[in-house]
Amino acid sequence: MAVTFVIISIFLVLRVMGFLSQAAEGVIPVDAVLNLVLLKMVSYLDLLLPLMFYISLIMVLNRWYSDHEMAVLASAGVGVMHFLKPLSLLAFVITALIAFFSFYLTPLSIASGYALEQEYRQSNEVSGVVTGRFVEGKDGNGVYFVEDYNRKTGNYENVFVYRASFEREGVVVAKTAYRTEDEKTQDQFLVLQNGSRYEGNPGSPDYRVVDFETYALRLEPKTRKKLSFPIRARSNTELRHSEDPRMLSEWYWRVAKVFSLPVLVLFALAFCHVDSRRGKSSGMVAAFIVFLSYSQMLGYAVALIKKGQASDATPVVLVHCFYFILACYFLYRRNYNLPMLPELRLRKKSPNQAAGAAV
Repeated sequence: MAVTFVIISIFLVLRVMGFLSQAAEGVIPVDAVLNLVLLKMVSYLDLLLPLMFYISLIMVLNRWYSDHEMAVLASAGVGVMHFLKPLSLLAFVITALIAFFSFYLTPLSIASGYALEQEYRQSNEVSGVVTGRFVEGKDGNGVYFVEDYNRKTGNYENVFVYRASFEREGVVVAKTAYRTEDEKTQDQFLVLQNGSRYEGNPGSPDYRVVDFETYALRLEPKTRKKLSFPIRARSNTELRHSEDPRMLSEWYWRVAKVFSLPVLVLFALAFCHVDSRRGKSSGMVAAFIVFLSYSQMLGYAVALIKKGQASDATPVVLVHCFYFILACYFLYRRNYNLPMLPELRLRKKSPNQAAGAAV
């Protein structure tokens, strides 16, 4: 739980900063940042959960080694291999959770987040107005400025509007404004109250100032296009039966994320030993190197399928098999208290052999 909290906190901070920058540019409303961040976080949990469990498992076992609890268990005949059964049950639960995210929640959250973001991008021009700064319209056909927003009344205060769609060049200023929607046509309007409209060029004979109590400015939304969801948001059935290499690569990537956790559990058992002469971090560094290489090789195998250089899941299966065999080998050497890598030692020659070699 502690590792999960730390990793998710780091992720949330990074994503919130990214969405806040979009909100400051007027691309999305400020009140939509939280929803988008939560959807984005859910879409990455199938990648974060294996890493969280892997780090947590190594930290717990390292603590047992440093507190000499593993030595006590070993003296009672309980070795590393005895942990395979309880860890297999725990890994099964986490693997089922990862599969649920990978095959269902992640595509659903990506589709929902994409649809929500596109809705905001295609919504009316003032949907992303930030108080205290000039914001250009989405099509570049206007400029808006709102000095303040009254949360109690829901009104904008001290509003400035310039629209290129005005019949005559000019601006509109008002003390207050609010948004409303026509119940019949579903058209949205920005209703300005107690303001003035300035038309024409100052100093010209046709320049005029019109004061008004209420002025409704129609907000024309962008032409809504049919949403084309990204590949990561497509359904499992569509991906599995598609002949497009990009769709197949996404399907194999979803499957690969599920089968990676059991292999990582074996690596965690192999690297959890703490050597007082080498320090407590030696096993953790090796575990991170294995995790990074494992994930990169899986990504490379999926990229081969995406580029059409492989027609089936053979590269992904080979990567899983290689790291599974490597994990079993490391676990075997750890169980018999052998060095993780066999040491290459040169045999010393006897004096007679040395003399014969010299002759």
